[in-house]
Amino acid sequence: MTDTLISFTDRRRDTQPVSTPRAQWPAWPVYGLVDDLFPVIAGWHAQGRRVALATLVAITGSSPRPLGSEMAINDHGEIAGYVSGGCVEGAVATQALEVLRTGEAVMLDYGAGSPVLDVQLTCGGRIGIFVRALEDQQAYIQRWREARERRQPLDVAIDLDTGTHRAGPPQPVGDERVFQQRYLPPARLVIAGGDPVTLALAQLAPSFGYDVVLLRPYGPPSPPPDAVLTHYDTRPLARSLEALELDAFTALYTLTHDIDDDHAALAKGLASPAFAIGALGSRSKASDRSARLRAAGFSESDLDRLHTPAGLSINAREPREIALSVLAELVALRPRVNAATA
Repeated sequence: MTDTLISFTDRRRDTQPVSTPRAQWPAWPVYGLVDDLFPVIAGWHAQGRRVALATLVAITGSSPRPLGSEMAINDHGEIAGYVSGGCVEGAVATQALEVLRTGEAVMLDYGAGSPVLDVQLTCGGRIGIFVRALEDQQAYIQRWREARERRQPLDVAIDLDTGTHRAGPPQPVGDERVFQQRYLPPARLVIAGGDPVTLALAQLAPSFGYDVVLLRPYGPPSPPPDAVLTHYDTRPLARSLEALELDAFTALYTLTHDIDDDHAALAKGLASPAFAIGALGSRSKASDRSARLRAAGFSESDLDRLHTPAGLSINAREPREIALSVLAELVALRPRVNAATA
């Protein structure tokens, strides 16, 4: 970042003042638009930078961010992610730099009833944020990378006394000094089609944190402009679908306008644990699709998983509006991290 350097003050649990390092701070809260910290942390590590993680581990009353929200800070004062609505990030960043200097993890206490009177929350709640240095960055990043490659969650038990952690299955509930953090793999959106709505959806979905796979049977050799894709497949749809693995963190939407291709895509989705399955088209076509899927052996409970016509009802008419309605639907359906204090 190239923004103006500013300083913040903070206090430890014993409310004694700490030294005030200088931290880079953006003119706009661009750090709050970073949902996936992995590529940021991995990039910093590759640059030789040390990293601290600030994790939201306790909430009393209201909080603008859910339990388990994290913020990463490196030893150059750069930050990514956020743990409140902007109320405490500056103070947390400063404390994180102190943690990187001393190696001592710290629990921060902000909000109503907190001893830190100069940092309060507009929501009126109270939050606990645990800040620790990643002393074994390479191993941490490697475990996280391997879990993402397998498209499996990574569970990390964080000791709130020492700042140490252990990756592995969640521990039994009971130890209030251990926080169970969970990282989900990136959400993936598989789109079958090639119309303007497909193009708009392929362009917009990455900004919502989706890895996009585009299937366009017999399509042009080059992917569409201004779309960041993880995979582009122009083979006949039957072959593309056969090679496709759908997991619980994947959504599949078909926009082919071909009844046979739509049926093949929907059948593939219903036979998988995909978290969302949908098709673009009219309500009359939706009835025909459902009837054909019933005839293929899918049950009513299977068909309840279908979203057809695709998208939430927002009076969408133009391609980008329809794409937005689909993304709004995915926001409602997308798997979320379920972090707990153990």
